[in-house]
Amino acid sequence: MGVYHHGERTVQQRAGLNDHAGFTAAAIRNEIPDVAAEFLSRQPMLVVGAADTDGAIWASLLTGAPGFVTATGPTGLTIDAVPPDGDPLHDVLARPAHVGMIAVEPATRRRMRMNGKARPVAGGLHVDLDQVFANCPKYIQQRRPTPAPSVHGPAAPPWQGTELTPTQLALVEAADTFFIATADRAGNADASHRGGSPGFLQALTPTRLCWPDYVGNAMFATLGNIEVDPRAGLLLPDWDTGAVLQLTGTAAVDWDPGRAAAVPGAQRIVDFTIDRIVQIDRASPLRWTAPAYSRFNPPAPTGREEERP
Repeated sequence: MGVYHHGERTVQQRAGLNDHAGFTAAAIRNEIPDVAAEFLSRQPMLVVGAADTDGAIWASLLTGAPGFVTATGPTGLTIDAVPPDGDPLHDVLARPAHVGMIAVEPATRRRMRMNGKARPVAGGLHVDLDQVFANCPKYIQQRRPTPAPSVHGPAAPPWQGTELTPTQLALVEAADTFFIATADRAGNADASHRGGSPGFLQALTPTRLCWPDYVGNAMFATLGNIEVDPRAGLLLPDWDTGAVLQLTGTAAVDWDPGRAAAVPGAQRIVDFTIDRIVQIDRASPLRWTAPAYSRFNPPAPTGREEERP
């Protein structure tokens, strides 16, 4: 249980799963197994979470030809990519920083999370890892990359704002996948995946979102971080166009069983208040096939929640 910090242990206890902590802790290591190194070598994308200079948490998407993520020894990782100009983490990762990372392979519904300390190297990053662990395939929609159109072009200048536009609201409401970055009190970052049926992520207003927290791996790394530091960042990829929508703000877990009972599959509800928004069109050269939804996805909520005070 020593791998878990106070926030994670608090959430595990409140969820009634603290007896599982010893079992799940055994899955967290600081070395990359050979099978995981091989998995990473095939990936064309990696999500990275970190705090900016103001302490706001962001999640960014890195892409490259398979092999751009390479295990360099049991506890090292080299990434031959950096966030594009205008990305909130572009300047942050130009110097040493705590990062959380997740590699997801939608075609096989496999994912791997890694946390550590990044430092810049020529053309990319080197990360000394503190934590390495895999998660189950639940809620991952199956997709396969397809050739990018020849008119792709470089990433567009970022759009910035504080409220979601109608087009962005439509992307949120149609999302079946997003990524969330958080950090503990010491600044150790984490990046995780959230998936569900389209509509599981709801926009209550242009600055407030919520989503159900489904049964997971009982580690509660994300909710544990939110317990001690509410700052969080969301990344919504547009699988069809290569755009990314990045949100930073604060998250809170609502443990009201009555509210969760109104949402299929929800164990609890997470609320998110947006502080800032960055949208970068053509941020990724990747395009993906239409999804085959996970059989674990509960139905999306049938009605929109009212805004909560």
